[in-house]
Amino acid sequence: MKQGAFPDLMVGLGVTGLGLMTVWLTWVIPVTPVYAVVGPKLVPAVIAAALVVLGLLICAAALRGGWSADLPEVAEAGPPNLPALAWLGGGMLLNLVLIVPLGFAIGAAVQFVCTARAFGSRAPLRDAVIALAVSLGAFFLFVEALGVNIGAGVLEGAILRALGQEVP
Repeated sequence: MKQGAFPDLMVGLGVTGLGLMTVWLTWVIPVTPVYAVVGPKLVPAVIAAALVVLGLLICAAALRGGWSADLPEVAEAGPPNLPALAWLGGGMLLNLVLIVPLGFAIGAAVQFVCTARAFGSRAPLRDAVIALAVSLGAFFLFVEALGVNIGAGVLEGAILRALGQEVP
């Protein structure tokens, strides 16, 4: 292994580890006989397989000498943008904290706004409006079109009641 390829190997091992963890988590998903052909394990299994294959390919590239040291844009990237990383991490944490008490739409919208801020947006109100439209659209796609109950929160429940529908 060429000097400087160690970080590349660590990335490859991390992606492979994430893929293997996803394989395990996919394995423990309960499956009921209701599913005829495609069950709840299909998409996670495809993602898990892709992560494992990608991780192993990154490891192989690292063992052949790596790639990041040869790329001028990587060498000139400079230090990480810690405020942007904090906005991204904070958005994920807020989504985890808010999704149960307030629902999918509000949790996802908060994460969307934080992610937009991490990428330089200075219009949080506009981002919130777009985020609510997208997250409500995703919620109603799951509930109405796909018949998958992802749990109505405060906003989803209010909209369903306003439309005269039962809140799941």
